[in-house]
Amino acid sequence: MISVCIPSFNGSKYIKLQLISILTQLSKNDEVVISDDSSTDDTIEIIKSINDNRVKLFENNKFRSPIYNLENALKHSKGDYIFLSDQDDVWINNKVEIMYNYLQTNDLVISDCILIDADSKIIAPSFYKLNNSKKGFLNNFIHNGYLGCCMAFNRQILNYNLPFPRKIAMHDIWIGLNTEIHGKVLFIDDKLVMYRRHSSNYSPTAEKSKFSLLYKIKYRLKFLILIGLRYMSTNFNKSR
Repeated sequence: MISVCIPSFNGSKYIKLQLISILTQLSKNDEVVISDDSSTDDTIEIIKSINDNRVKLFENNKFRSPIYNLENALKHSKGDYIFLSDQDDVWINNKVEIMYNYLQTNDLVISDCILIDADSKIIAPSFYKLNNSKKGFLNNFIHNGYLGCCMAFNRQILNYNLPFPRKIAMHDIWIGLNTEIHGKVLFIDDKLVMYRRHSSNYSPTAEKSKFSLLYKIKYRLKFLILIGLRYMSTNFNKSR
C-alpha cells in the first residue's frame, strides 16, 4: 500500500490539478492523506469535490507550520511506502511506478524535478543542476539537496524520523540526513515532478537564500546536535 502525504494550506489554485496527477497513478487500495492547516480559501471544498474515497482529509488543524502539518499527515498514513507531496506541483505520469521499483532496495529515494512558474512555464529543466545536488551526508549537510516533494521512502524510516524536533528549519533535510545515517538513500536522475515556484511558496528552495551566514551555521549545528541525539536514543531503544 502506498500513502501520499500532503500538508495543505490555502492551496485552492493548484491542488485539484495536483490531486488528479497523483490519483491517476495510484491503485484502489492506496491513499492520499491530506492534513489541512485551517485554510481560509476554497481548499477544503475543492478537495471534497474530488469525491474519491482514497483521499483522507484531516481538517481544522492549527499547526501554523508546513513541517508539523506534514508530520500530522505522516502520523495518519497507513502505507508501507510513503510519498511526500506539495499541494501545488504536478506529478509526471510514471512517478509512482519508477520510485516504487527503487524502493524495493532502498529506504529513501529522491528524484530530480523540473521547475515551473505560477503559469506552468519551465524555469529550469533540472533541479539537480540548478542546485548542484549530490548524494551523501556531508554534501547535503553543507548544501541541502533533499527536496521533500521529490522524496519517497519505506515506512520503517519513520521509526527514527518521528517525531520531528521542535523548531527545525525544514522536514526534508531532517528526513534526508537521518536516513543517510540509519538506512540506504538513493538519488535518481529521473525528473518526476513539475515543481512549482511562485510567490506563495513557504520555502525559498532553488532560489538564493536570504538567510545570513551566521544563521546558516547555527541551524546546521543545531541539526547536527539533534541528529546525534536522535541517533543515540534510537540505538538505546534498540538495545533494550
